[in-house]
Amino acid sequence: MNSETTSEALSARLAAIASPQRMRIIAVLHAESLHVSELARRLGMSRALLYMHLTKLEEAGFVAGHLEMSDGGKALKFFELVPFAITIDAAALAAAVANDPEMET
Repeated sequence: MNSETTSEALSARLAAIASPQRMRIIAVLHAESLHVSELARRLGMSRALLYMHLTKLEEAGFVAGHLEMSDGGKALKFFELVPFAITIDAAALAAAVANDPEMET
């Protein structure tokens, strides 16, 4: 985790993965990059719901999406996992709070 993380930023990142569905998305993408339709099929989830979860994960920096052209000329949105590690302990929480703007003097 970044030493410049604030408590608000840390809270937002944790909230992004504090969902069983988003954890499942991360688990599937851990093995390979997939396009949205295939990911939705594997998870048994509608593409609309999947996009909502992917947006939250992408905003928090856990996944990245990009367009690729299929052989048939169709644009496919692929998502891949962005390598990450999160350590939550008292020191990490204290550091995040210490980086909050209102804590600066």
